[in-house]
Amino acid sequence: MNPKKRAVTVAVAGTAAGAIGLGIMAMPAGAGEAPELPSVSAQELVESVLKADPPALSGNVAIDNDLGLPAMPGMAMLNVESARVYHDGDHASRIALEQNGSEVTLVQNGGTAWSYDAADNTATKTTLPENAERKHKAAGQDELADPSSAAATMLDYVRQSSTVAVDGTATVADRAAYELVLTPKPTERTLLREVRIAVDAENRLPLRMSVLTNGTTEPALQIGFTDIDFGPQPADLFEFSPPQGAEVTDSQPRNKPEQLPDKPAGEVTGEGWDSVYVGSVPPETLDRRPDSDGPDARGLLDQFGTRVQGEFGSGYVVSTKVGTALITDDGRFAVGAVPQQVLTEALGTR
Repeated sequence: MNPKKRAVTVAVAGTAAGAIGLGIMAMPAGAGEAPELPSVSAQELVESVLKADPPALSGNVAIDNDLGLPAMPGMAMLNVESARVYHDGDHASRIALEQNGSEVTLVQNGGTAWSYDAADNTATKTTLPENAERKHKAAGQDELADPSSAAATMLDYVRQSSTVAVDGTATVADRAAYELVLTPKPTERTLLREVRIAVDAENRLPLRMSVLTNGTTEPALQIGFTDIDFGPQPADLFEFSPPQGAEVTDSQPRNKPEQLPDKPAGEVTGEGWDSVYVGSVPPETLDRRPDSDGPDARGLLDQFGTRVQGEFGSGYVVSTKVGTALITDDGRFAVGAVPQQVLTEALGTR
């Protein structure tokens, strides 16, 4: 398994790579009629999703976060309210994220990627290595905001450790879709009950992904389109020039694709549903204020976490509906869509 895909899947499944919590995007499903469609096997549907090339499109994505964890400084993914997604059907994409009344714009075109934050008028330009455009896709806000990328990556990673079935049909963003359901096999230690992916019946593009936890009837997390239009997009959508007065930073692409952007360095351990993202940050980072007004990370842990002790030493546990984070006082962390014991075992290897 490509480590980049493993990292993205961990993020989607509930294991944010932040040292103080979990950050996952979600979206309301939106009810629709169940259309009559030709029968299709689960294997055929899975293979068609993984083989499909996303066409040129534009669409709106609405965000609904039911994690039960308050938004915290440094965890922008918890604050995303909606997104607008564009693809040219080839190498170019544009995603506009609405959060806290402002917008973050992510644009990739060939060998250049831009990230622009309108709130503080800052932009980051990343020049990709030659011939690396096809391989590059940031395992962060852009992929998690795109239902098609997020669902396909999740599907590719967990299908081997899942029971996969087709469970009827649905209408999503006025499109007829099959409902693909992935359920963890009994050997998987996870807090998640199932993942449902609505697949466009015509072009096999994932339109919506819903994550359900044990003991609940409503999705804890969802991401999907509320409307979508297929067809050529204006070329100027995929060009970006920083606004006047913007602070521009040039950045080198990450050498380790499994490292999520703007997050502590780490690695994914385990396979499938009970994968865990483990890493470490300097202990003093926990005492550093993310901005002039915000509290330090340790203060947030005191507020939202529970003090624990074990073979790993002492630290905090932060729990949400879809995952758990364990952060030690010396800066080590483990996060996953798993019970605390799985995280404790993962930290025992570091």
